[in-house]
Amino acid sequence: MFHPLRVRAIERLTDDSVAVTLAVPAELRETFRYKPGQHLNVRYTVDGEEIRRSYSICAPAAEASADPALRVGIRLVDGGAFSTYALKELAVGDQVEAMPPMGRFVLTPRAGHFAAIVGGSGITPVLSIASTLLAREPEARFCLIRSDRTAASTMFLDEVADLKDRYPDRFQLVTVLSREEQQAGLPSGRLDRERLTGLLPALLSVDEVDGWYLCGPLGLVVAAERALHGLGVGRTRIHQEIFHVDDGPAEAVRARVEAPAHSTLTATLDGRSGSWPVQDGESLLETVLRSRSDAPYACKGGVCGTCRAFLVSGEVRMDRNFALEPEETGAGYVLACQSHPVTSEVELDFDR
Repeated sequence: MFHPLRVRAIERLTDDSVAVTLAVPAELRETFRYKPGQHLNVRYTVDGEEIRRSYSICAPAAEASADPALRVGIRLVDGGAFSTYALKELAVGDQVEAMPPMGRFVLTPRAGHFAAIVGGSGITPVLSIASTLLAREPEARFCLIRSDRTAASTMFLDEVADLKDRYPDRFQLVTVLSREEQQAGLPSGRLDRERLTGLLPALLSVDEVDGWYLCGPLGLVVAAERALHGLGVGRTRIHQEIFHVDDGPAEAVRARVEAPAHSTLTATLDGRSGSWPVQDGESLLETVLRSRSDAPYACKGGVCGTCRAFLVSGEVRMDRNFALEPEETGAGYVLACQSHPVTSEVELDFDR
């Protein structure tokens, strides 16, 4: 369910990014309370077309009695309808519709050593994770390895610098610029698998890190994941969230399959069920949306996980999956936006 929220503040971070703070009415404070690392799905209508996007919350998670600070980072994307609107037209006092926070790329504050490898706007949820962890857990340490094109394009410079000043013994920062040389620090260049394999053991004891958080474009996340696996890090200690996908590596994108000649989808959403024929070539999410405009989605690209649903019966094939963990798919969850029927009858439950 979407709720109208007023824009409280807009801060320019770089030439192509802003931080937008949304005010939360007192009656919605518990609804919009979030875990560090979660995101908001927002929507607006332009030229009669509804546009939805997902943006991560960058502020520390508030204590139970405090007003949650819904501050999200938005970077301009070429051809991006909402990001263009946010950077060029959105103003303080305007109204934005948002769903309650969601997402499983989270870290509940606890003692231990944690690390993140981020690229570009991938810093946004990790900033919330690190700042919340360090403030609430005095026995926690955090290492942030961030990659950006140039210093001028780096989001949240002041906020990250503040963490370094506030927690000098518990917060380690490593910055790599891919298109600009630094006066001090690491040489410029991309963080690929080979470079990360040599870099990470030189920075910290890889096997002593309790949790790795990877966030950013697909190429960086895949490279970091493979480097960590090569260094002996188990999959359960690696958490990832992908911010941008083009076509993805061949092994990550599955071939689209045609639906059976006649296939019917039954779906349960907010306690109500319905059945509809699946039209040729459409995803199961598109089938539901023809009759239920309240079906949950944001990116439609298999990235955000908003349309996650439990496969009650039947068989589906997902084109690609960049949001669900193996444990989730093994338990029967699918992404409705990427799923196509393989059997003549399929049943989904969006409420589980």
